[in-house]
Amino acid sequence: MTDATRAVLVLEDGQTFEGRAYGATGETLGEIVFNTGMTGYQETLTDPSYHKQIVVMTAPHIGNTGVNDEDDESRRYWVAGYVVRDPARRPSNWRAQRSLDEDLIAQGVVGISGIDTRQLTRILRTAGVMRAGIFSGDALASDDALLARVRESAQMKGAHLADEVSVTEPYEVPAIGDEVAHVVAVDLGIKSMTPQQMAQRGIRVTVVPSRMPAAEILGMSPDGVFFSNGPGDPGAADATVATLREVLDAKVPFFGICFGNQILGRALGYGTYKLAFGHRGINQPVMDRTTGKVEVTAHNHGFAVDAPLDGESDSPAGYGRVKVSHVCLNDDVVEGLECVDIPAFSVQYHPEAAAGPHDASYLFDRFLDLMKGQHA
Repeated sequence: MTDATRAVLVLEDGQTFEGRAYGATGETLGEIVFNTGMTGYQETLTDPSYHKQIVVMTAPHIGNTGVNDEDDESRRYWVAGYVVRDPARRPSNWRAQRSLDEDLIAQGVVGISGIDTRQLTRILRTAGVMRAGIFSGDALASDDALLARVRESAQMKGAHLADEVSVTEPYEVPAIGDEVAHVVAVDLGIKSMTPQQMAQRGIRVTVVPSRMPAAEILGMSPDGVFFSNGPGDPGAADATVATLREVLDAKVPFFGICFGNQILGRALGYGTYKLAFGHRGINQPVMDRTTGKVEVTAHNHGFAVDAPLDGESDSPAGYGRVKVSHVCLNDDVVEGLECVDIPAFSVQYHPEAAAGPHDASYLFDRFLDLMKGQHA
């Protein structure tokens, strides 16, 4: 292997992996996490929730179906870096417009291939996610120098990142067919399929920047307010929590997903905490306690809400009774909240994603029912 093709992955704890450069060459730093999905890599790469993270794909073969212009979930690739075992030598799919490697290079995503991603995943499952760096080309240096670069990089805990991925100007997604409701969706890292799911139900969606004040949101007289998924530590999102509390005070129906679930948890007065290695993939089992049904769901979160799992609890912030509506069957992590006395609920996973493939799409119907005055 020549220096032109050599790449090194360095973990915060000092462990290193040597492989081949994949995608762009250079240096990238971030929190290293793993995704357990067997497919859907294009949706992963364009998910803003992965901002500042190096993503390890546990599936060994990546890039087989190439990439296209239809499956992107946002305007660009957001991952800080990309780690795969065996990249496809050429794509083979009738929808492919170019190879994954071409897109990674074009968008400046530094990656590495040819390493044992199973071993790396076991390390992260045991030690927990940590900071890491991928180095190739002119960025290669001694192991000590590279490790110092990693340990100088920013931590994910305490990072407020939603404003970095949000739109700067509002835009509208019109209802498909007759309009039955209007929702203001606060973009904390929204995926394009989310407003599409609502539009298919006759909901007109106005997507607004993360920093929009509650007065402006409420000034649009929405039938409902939605908070999206997004990156970063919910514990650092004080302004977003304050905005949501004004929405809750106005009794406007609210639905949040992923980061939006964590923001609702904080607005209700509960704490949040960092998971050891998080949930990322399209195969996570979650029980809907309302129906007893187990759903196959798509996740991308490294933080969770700390709320009582059993029975109803009183919101520490004074918003009445709250139930944990969904729970992860792998580790009992809170996967959903339902307010009993105000019109608000949330889930920790991604109902717009096609895991299941449609196990969780009913949640958009629950939101519509809530806006019609029927509690979920």
